Amino acid sequence: MVAARITVNGKEAAISPAAPHTTVLDFLRDRGLTGTKEGCAEGECGACSVMVARPGVNKPTDWVAVNACLVPVAALDGQEIITSEGLASAGAPGEAPALHPVQEEMAVRGGSQCGYCTPGFVCSMAAEYYRPDRCAHAASDSNSNSESESESESAIGGDSEHGPNGFDLHALSGNLCRCTGYRPIRDAAFAVGTPTEDDPLARRREQLPPEPAATRYTQDGSTFLRPSTLSDALRLLRERPDAVVVAGSTDWGVEVNIRSRRANCVVAVDRLPELRELRTESDCIEIGAALTLTEIERRLDGSVPLLAELFPQFASRLIRNGATLGGNLGTGSPIGDSPPALLALEASVVLADADGEREVPLADYFTGYRQSVRRPGELIRAVRIPLPPAPVTAFHKIAKRRFDDISSVAVAFALDIEDGVVRKARIGLGGVAATPIRALATEAALEGKPWAADTVEAASRVLRAQGTPMDDHRASAEYRSAMLGQSLLKLYARTTEAVSS
Repeated sequence: MVAARITVNGKEAAISPAAPHTTVLDFLRDRGLTGTKEGCAEGECGACSVMVARPGVNKPTDWVAVNACLVPVAALDGQEIITSEGLASAGAPGEAPALHPVQEEMAVRGGSQCGYCTPGFVCSMAAEYYRPDRCAHAASDSNSNSESESESESAIGGDSEHGPNGFDLHALSGNLCRCTGYRPIRDAAFAVGTPTEDDPLARRREQLPPEPAATRYTQDGSTFLRPSTLSDALRLLRERPDAVVVAGSTDWGVEVNIRSRRANCVVAVDRLPELRELRTESDCIEIGAALTLTEIERRLDGSVPLLAELFPQFASRLIRNGATLGGNLGTGSPIGDSPPALLALEASVVLADADGEREVPLADYFTGYRQSVRRPGELIRAVRIPLPPAPVTAFHKIAKRRFDDISSVAVAFALDIEDGVVRKARIGLGGVAATPIRALATEAALEGKPWAADTVEAASRVLRAQGTPMDDHRASAEYRSAMLGQSLLKLYARTTEAVSS
């Protein structure tokens, strides 16, 4: 097997002698690329952001920003990344490199003070700069960077989270700055134009990304494996039941960094073709377990409104660029964001092992705290969502921060309301029990009743009593119960406002 290698800023480098658990962040810093910083080591600050060439949604390749502190460098065997140092273009002999347009805007608009977070901001901003959808909707004259033109553009387009140049500030939701303040960074983001025709990173999008390499990387007694096919992966898991399965490593990376977890064997499934399909059938949507949340969001393009409401509230764009539904369900966390929404959508999971497949309703999947019906050697291959989706949906996440936070309570609603009567109700809850649960008693209190204030008030009292919420550092049990009841009242207020307007 070919030695594990990675392309960094256009130059190939051997991954050896890095240990299999070594992160991309540490690998880069060991090679002098110190623009990539460690701030939190758990994917919350974005100081470590780098760009990776990944299969594109609208073009052959997308430049995708990821947290280098979470991804094992062995997971990028054969892959191609760009760091903040690689964005600047070479200058004439004897001259300094020319700044990238994103770097230039950050400099001239005062977007950097101490500079610690700046390289991460720049990489996340550059990934958004190269997003094809943004370029398609950018103003035709947005290549100008003058202050007066930027001010006039702000007057005619954009909002607080989207610039007139098409820049989506959610692209920076995983990047934190402790001294500059965000306004000059936002100004820089809203001032960038569109890539020029001779921009090498823009041209790179027209070529296919590197094919995932079949990897068997062993160092210091530990092994990182990337099988080529699902059957190979399932055979490996049968042979190595102790193996840790990873996709985006957004959960496992935290275990490695914060809790010093190590594994004798890690099996990566994020690039398996069989786990990266998204198919719409007449009666369901099947979503591959290894598609990232960003890929799912862009491919569904709002066709499942409940998921469209969930995605912006799920961690940050940097995390969504790596996290998968398979990983979120596989951890079995009672505060994962996707299970309540998928429960409300009556989703099921397709489990595969070396002997075949089986389909399990998600309502029957969780058996206890971080436990499920998934057997040793089984993988989540896909998630199936029945069609058509319910017409009235909502996802309420109660947390201390609006974005990029762990929920204290999560509530997902999917209701069929016909002629003013609730014909069907499905409600998924997170953060109020040892597992994500369905609010079965509340569903029964709604079904067959008029969608009216009296019904909703009575059902909200039932909802307050669902689950077994606990006191912890995020919220008290009493607060969690109160938020459950309020969430249904909020949904009713929203639907009646929509009717009256």
